[in-house]
Amino acid sequence: MSRAHAPQARVAAARAPAEFTRLFNPRAIAVVGATGDPRRIGGQPVDILVSNGFPGAVHPVNPRYEELGGRRCYPDVTAVPAPCDLALVAVAAPLVPRVIEQCGAAGIPFAIVFSAGFREIGEEGARLEAELKAAIAKSGVRVIGPNCIGTMNLKDRVLCGFGPGFRNPGLKAGPVAMVSQSGGFAYSVAGLAANEGLGFNYIVSVGNEADVSTLDLMAEFLERGEVEVVVSYIEGIADGRKLRAIGARALELGKPIVVWKVGNSPVGRKAAESHTASMTADYALYRAAFREGGFVEITDVHDMVDVVRAFGGKRLPKGPGVAVITTSGGSGVLIADCCDRQGLRLPPLEAVTVEAIAPLAPKYSSFANPIDLTAQVGSESENFNRITELVAGDPNIDQVIIRYGAAQAAGSEHWAAGLVEIARKTDKPLLVAWSRVPDPDARSLQTLEKHRVPWLLTPARTATAAAVLYEFSRKRETRATRQARGASHATGRQPLNLPAQGGALGERRSKQCLAAYGIATVREAALTLEQVERLSTAPFPFPLVVKIDSPDIAHKTEAGGVRVGIASVAELKQAAAEIAAAARRHRPDARIEGVLVAEMARGVEVIAGAVNDRYFGPVVMFGLGGVFTEVLRDVTYRFAPFDVTSAREMIAEIKAAPLLTGYRGRPAVAVDALAEVLSRLSLLIADHGERVAEIDVNPIFVDETGALAADALLVLKPAAHD
Repeated sequence: MSRAHAPQARVAAARAPAEFTRLFNPRAIAVVGATGDPRRIGGQPVDILVSNGFPGAVHPVNPRYEELGGRRCYPDVTAVPAPCDLALVAVAAPLVPRVIEQCGAAGIPFAIVFSAGFREIGEEGARLEAELKAAIAKSGVRVIGPNCIGTMNLKDRVLCGFGPGFRNPGLKAGPVAMVSQSGGFAYSVAGLAANEGLGFNYIVSVGNEADVSTLDLMAEFLERGEVEVVVSYIEGIADGRKLRAIGARALELGKPIVVWKVGNSPVGRKAAESHTASMTADYALYRAAFREGGFVEITDVHDMVDVVRAFGGKRLPKGPGVAVITTSGGSGVLIADCCDRQGLRLPPLEAVTVEAIAPLAPKYSSFANPIDLTAQVGSESENFNRITELVAGDPNIDQVIIRYGAAQAAGSEHWAAGLVEIARKTDKPLLVAWSRVPDPDARSLQTLEKHRVPWLLTPARTATAAAVLYEFSRKRETRATRQARGASHATGRQPLNLPAQGGALGERRSKQCLAAYGIATVREAALTLEQVERLSTAPFPFPLVVKIDSPDIAHKTEAGGVRVGIASVAELKQAAAEIAAAARRHRPDARIEGVLVAEMARGVEVIAGAVNDRYFGPVVMFGLGGVFTEVLRDVTYRFAPFDVTSAREMIAEIKAAPLLTGYRGRPAVAVDALAEVLSRLSLLIADHGERVAEIDVNPIFVDETGALAADALLVLKPAAHD
C-alpha cells in the first residue's frame, strides 16, 4: 500500500465498527449463574434489569434451580427461548469458555462476562483466558470482558451489570458515551458527573478485553447519532494505529474523545498491569496520538464535565481571539491570565464596536479586553445582552466568555433568555462563567441548560474550556490543510542492503543508511590503526573528532571511545591509540575495525531518533541535543511518515525552538534543512520498519548554512526467514 493511501485506509477501517445494536438493545437477556442471593454477583442482574424497566424478557440460567423470583430458571442457555440477544455470565472462571460455546450454539450473539480469575491473576489465569478466546473464535459470540462490571444503556434503561453503580437513581441519560478499562471507577465517575448535571447514554466496563476492545467501542460510539462526546478511561491499548485512526475520524465528525489516560508513570504502569494486565506503551506516544487526533486529555471529573458542556454548545471558534465580558474586574483579570497561559489572545475590540457599546454601558466601564461593565450594570440584562451581541459580532473576536454577576438574581431568566437568542444567531461559542454557587432550581440556569448554552463553574475552568474548543478547532483545520496538500515525500523507498542478523549496526554503516535517504552527515574517513600510524597529514582540516569504529560498541562515549578538538597529526595518532585501548578495556570481545576521523561540526546541537513501536508503529522523536536531552527532556514526537511542513511544526513545538529560529540577536539556523532531515528520517523508518527497530541520530549540528548528522546508530531486527 502506498504512503498516500495508508492513513485513509486506517480511517476507513475505523468507520466500519461491528454491529452492536443487540448488545445495547437486546430483545431478551439470559443471566447465566443467576442466584437468589443478592450478595452474590449472579444474584443482582435480574433485579437490576427488572427494577430499571427493561422491556424485554429476562431468563435466569442455573441448573440448580427450577425457578428464581417467580421466573422459570433454565439449566443452560441452549434451553432459553429464542430470540435471546445477550447473555450475562456470572459463573466460575473455568466454566466460562463452555458457557460461551453454548451461547454460540443457542444463537446468542453477545455476552458480558462478569467473572474474574483470568489473565489479571497471572499465568494460570492467562491460560484460561486463552481458552476463552478460543471459545469466542469458535462460537462467533462477541464478548465484553471478562473481569468487568457491565454495561448501561441509560437512554433505553437497559442496565446489564452488578454493584452499587447500577442502583444509583441519580444517573440520567445524556449525549455522552463512556468506555472504561476500570469498571468501579467508571460508575463512580458517572455518579459524580450526575451530581453536576451530566448524563450518559452509554457506559461500558470492558474488563480484560478478551474480544471487544475499548477501541472497538470508541469507534462504535463515534458513529452513533445520539452520542456527541465519547469519554474513555484508558490504562493501555494494544493497537496504537487504530487509536490514531479513531482520532482522525473524531476530527472528521467534529466529535471529541475525552480521554483519561492513566498508568503513565513507572508506578502507574505497574499498577495498571496488576489491575487489568494492560500493556502500556510509552506515555509520550499516547500524547502524540492525542495531540494529532480529536482527543481531549483530562485528569479529573470536573475536566470531563467542562469539556462536555463546552462542546454541547455546538460551536467551534475559528481562531484564538477571546472577548471577556464581566461585571467583576478581578474575575476579568483572572480569566485573561488563564487564557494567556493556554495560548488564547484577548485582542482589542474594533473602534466601531467600542463606539456602539459605550452608550449602553455604565459610566465607569472599561472597554479594553477584558470588558469590565462593573457591578453598576446590576440587573440591566437588556443592555448587558446587547453589549454581548455587539462584542460577539466584532471580527477580532472568535469566542466570548461572559460573567454576569446577577446570573441567579430575580429576573435573571430574562438575561438567560436573551443570551440564548444571541447564541442562536451567532456561530461563535458563548461560554458563561457562573458567578454564584449554582442553584439547580434557578430558572436562568435551567434556561441555559435547556438550550445548551455552556456554563462553567469558575473563571479558570471557563478559560480552560475555551482553550479546549480552540485547540480542537485548530486540529480540525490542520487536518483539512494536510489533506488538501496531499502526500509529498522527498524520496521513494531506498534499498539499504542490511545484514540478515539483528543488533546494532556500526556508526559508519548507519550513516550510509542515512545518506541513502539524502540525510547529510559530517565528512569522515574510516582508518585502521595501522593507517593512522602512517599518516603524515590529516584527511580533513583541524580540529577533528576521532571515534572508535566498532560494530559492537554502540555508546562510544561511555566506552571512552571519543576524542574531540584534535589539533595535530600527533594528537590524532595518540588519540586513536588511547580510544582503542579504552574500547578493549570496556569490552574485551569487541571487534575493533579502526577509528573514524571526522571534521568537527558546529552549530546548535539537536537530537533526532526513530523507533518502530510495537503498538503505534514508526515514530520520530526530535529535541534539543547534548546534555540537555536527558536533563530537560525537551522533545516532541510525530508518527512516520510525515512531510517537511509537519516537520517544521514539530520543530516549533519544543521549548527551545527560539534557539533555532533566532533569539536576542542570535541568527536563525537553517530550520528548513533540519525539517528536511526529520522528514527523510521519517521515510527511512516507515519504509524499513520491518527491519529497523531504532534509529539514533545524535548529535545533529544546525547552523545558518545547513544541518549535519555527526553520529548515528541503527538497531536492527533479524531478517524473517521463509
